[in-house]
Amino acid sequence: MPRLQLISMALVASFTAACAADELAGEPAASGAVGDVSDDTLDVSAEQASLAGAGAAQELTRPAFKVPFLCDQTWQGNNWSGHSPAHSIDWNHYDANGSPDDYGRRVVASAGGTVLDSYYSTSNGYGNVIVIGHGDGWHTRYAHLSERLVSKGDTVSMGTVIGKVGDSSAIYTLSPHLHYEQIHDGSVVVSVIQGVTWSDYTKRNQTSNNGC
Repeated sequence: MPRLQLISMALVASFTAACAADELAGEPAASGAVGDVSDDTLDVSAEQASLAGAGAAQELTRPAFKVPFLCDQTWQGNNWSGHSPAHSIDWNHYDANGSPDDYGRRVVASAGGTVLDSYYSTSNGYGNVIVIGHGDGWHTRYAHLSERLVSKGDTVSMGTVIGKVGDSSAIYTLSPHLHYEQIHDGSVVVSVIQGVTWSDYTKRNQTSNNGC
């Protein structure tokens, strides 16, 4: 075969192989294969993994919080749209006729810990407020109390009576209820009480097994 013809055939083969390689490089990765991933996709995936890990770690350290009222009492909780701060719950109690009868009812610690604050707030709407620290960055806040029965530095157990339901506030005129928050690392979070998750905009009854 003439030398020129051999060179031509080699060039054609090389060109064909190069085209095939380009086409393969442009094809999406087959199912199950690892394809090229953009930096943005990697960043989003890393952020999602980080958030998932943080959420899992949070749940591992969350105390087994109970309804903050006496054993066998049934209360109605409501974390209504626009409630401030978000994720907090307002609790009310009703008598057999459906009338509110919560003023002066005893409030108990949702979990054991140390009282971090017990005071009357004049700088916001909390009124008589108690904050309990439970370790691992977890706190609970109880606000609008008519009475505070524990002081800063006190050690309390789950079910310890810490105050009474009221309507106290330096800013607002309120109907009696307990304002309740679960706080982790300084931020109010969605409450989990007796294994029940209180997603935002939830209104439901829950019966206490605190101290039962």
